Amino acid sequence: MDPLAPLITALHSEGRLRVWSMIITVFGDLIQHRGGEASTTRLGRLLGRVEVEQGALRTALSRLGRDGWVHSERSGRTSLYRLSAQGLNQFAPATKRIYAPPRSTPVARWAIALQLGSSGRFEATLSPADEVTGGADCLVTGALEQVSDTYRAALLSPAHRAALEGLAADLQGLVLPLPTALDAAAARMLLIHRWRRLVLRFPDIPADLMPVDTPLADPRRAVAELYAQLVPAAEAWLEGDSPGLPPMPTALRPAAHRFTKAHRG
Repeated sequence: MDPLAPLITALHSEGRLRVWSMIITVFGDLIQHRGGEASTTRLGRLLGRVEVEQGALRTALSRLGRDGWVHSERSGRTSLYRLSAQGLNQFAPATKRIYAPPRSTPVARWAIALQLGSSGRFEATLSPADEVTGGADCLVTGALEQVSDTYRAALLSPAHRAALEGLAADLQGLVLPLPTALDAAAARMLLIHRWRRLVLRFPDIPADLMPVDTPLADPRRAVAELYAQLVPAAEAWLEGDSPGLPPMPTALRPAAHRFTKAHRG
């Protein structure tokens, strides 16, 4: 049985697959730290591993080119792609949030930040005090004395819960170690693709505030732990030499630093 079958099935069962979005995930996670350039052969082999047809890949690359996300150049019988300046500018700000490390210490003090919204009403946000970035109209810090189950449940919208359930299913469905380095690279792509969509759409909820029946109490930690296990073999696939697929350049920044304090975007 294909070890990636549960993840591949989930990928193709969630509505029309946005191949162009997967390509952006691939560049951000697997290509940028190794020179930023990938051949259609490499992209095809990686996306083909998760049953993305070559025609769909070509169509998506063409769309990304028209929209200014990537540019390409010919090299012999293949094309080489890289993110354009516009693509980098749009992707870079998200990188810090995607790969931010999970919290390593208990929350000692909490903060309630009040922000005046466009409607003239204050919007309140409860978060660890040491994670507040400023800009609140009113800020109160102190101990968290009580949190009701009703409040916890209200933090997790139905759409957010469904996204966490999908992530939890992927984490549970992936059994390590994987047979090949390509399997590890494909699994890492699928993991970050799902995580990227989740973390850029929904707010991070501190584990201390998650509902008791949450699909994942600390999703960032769960993703970081699996990612660390996939990195060595996935990087070996990027470094490996196979017919039609020469090794990629040496990594400028180790992928292993992602989700750690050493990561700087």
